[in-house]
Amino acid sequence: MRRGTMTLIDPARHAADTVLSPVASRDAAPSPTTTTDALGVITEAAAPAVVRVVAWRDPVVDVLGVDPRSYYVEQFWLPVIGPTCTWLLRRIVARLEHEEVGFSLDLDETARSLGLGGRQGRNGPFRRALTRCITFELARWQGKGTLGVRRLLPPLSRRHVIRLPAALQEAHEQWTDGPAPGSLDGQRRRARRLALGLVALGEPFDGAEAQLMRWGVHPSLTHDAVHWARRLQS
Repeated sequence: MRRGTMTLIDPARHAADTVLSPVASRDAAPSPTTTTDALGVITEAAAPAVVRVVAWRDPVVDVLGVDPRSYYVEQFWLPVIGPTCTWLLRRIVARLEHEEVGFSLDLDETARSLGLGGRQGRNGPFRRALTRCITFELARWQGKGTLGVRRLLPPLSRRHVIRLPAALQEAHEQWTDGPAPGSLDGQRRRARRLALGLVALGEPFDGAEAQLMRWGVHPSLTHDAVHWARRLQS
C-alpha cells in the first residue's frame, strides 16, 4: 500500500472468498504454500476437507418452521436459494434426525454425492451453495470448525416472495391464506406462523399487522401474533 492511501475490502466479496476458512481443522492442516488474506484468514488453498455439523437451535423457527424436504420448501424456497443449496439442506437434516448430537461432513464427498464433481473452488457450485445457506441464515458458524444448520426453515419473507415468478407469488399467497384450523389454538398458531414470515425476516411490525388483516386474520389474533413476534425480536 502506497503512503497516504488506504486499501478497502469488499465485505461481500471477502465473505464469499473465505466462507470455508473458519473451519480449518487438524484433518485439513494448511499446506506449506498456504497464504492468508488481508484480515489474516486462511485462504482457499487451506479449505478444510471436513466440518462438524450440528443443529442450529432456534425456539421460534423450531416451532413454526417447515421441513427442508417439504412441499413448501420445494416450491418457494428453492427458487430463492437454488437446487444445490436445497438438496444440501435436505441431506444434512436427514442425517441430523439420526445423529442428533451432530456429525462430521466430508465436503468433497458431499459435493460429489450431489453430482458436482467435488469442486470446492471459489467459483464452484458447491462453494456457492454453502455460501447461500449462510447468507440466507439457514446455516451459521458456531465456533471454529462447527457449522450450525437449521432443521426447520422459516416461511419466506415478503422481500423474497416478491422476487418469485408471478405464478409462485400467487401460489404462496394461497398457501398463507389457506383455511385456518377450527380451534382457537390452531388459529393462533397460524397467525403467529404468518407473523414470523413477515416480521422475523424483515417486514416492519406495522406492515406485518396490516398484511395479516388483509389475509383475514381476526384483529385480536393479529395483535397477539405481531406483539409476540415483536417480543421475540427485542
